[in-house]
Amino acid sequence: MGISNTTTGEVSDRREKLPGLPTAPNKPTEAGLRVRRQVVVHSVRTALAGIVSLVVARLFGLSEAYWAPITTLVTTQSSLRETSSLSWHRFIGTGLGALVGAIVAIQLGPNLLAFGAGVFVLGLLYALVGSDRGAYRFGSVTLAIVLLVPRTNSPWHMAFHRFAEVSIGIGIALVLTVLWPESEDSPAR
Repeated sequence: MGISNTTTGEVSDRREKLPGLPTAPNKPTEAGLRVRRQVVVHSVRTALAGIVSLVVARLFGLSEAYWAPITTLVTTQSSLRETSSLSWHRFIGTGLGALVGAIVAIQLGPNLLAFGAGVFVLGLLYALVGSDRGAYRFGSVTLAIVLLVPRTNSPWHMAFHRFAEVSIGIGIALVLTVLWPESEDSPAR
């Protein structure tokens, strides 16, 4: 394609090149196909884990069954070591958060001071049991849900359900990671 000189009507053979534009490969490479396959497998694995979690939580008749797949999706990692570590912290955090949340709700009620005191006490408990900040975060979220979300049933009921929903999600994540591990070179991490 030439450039036209409007004053003389001549066409120049000079071509302008756009710097740095990548060119698309003509043929898919083997590495590219492997990456696409790994993404598809990871997506299928993740979707299946979420579905199984939701079904199991519904079979138990939990009122907020959606917490099970949320936990599965948050907890599922590529390797068993990563999933186990995160699962343990989430389990401890949720258990202590549910316990403290129910006690605070019964003793002090759902108010600003009670919430702050509960989060503070959780921090001290996690230090005592030697758990990390991840467990503290999970526990604080559970405490907030148990204490601050309006309910018609008892705080113990809510605390138990929250713990059960999260435990189902953790269990499904662990089972999935054992039965269907991802390859270590997966780009979907």
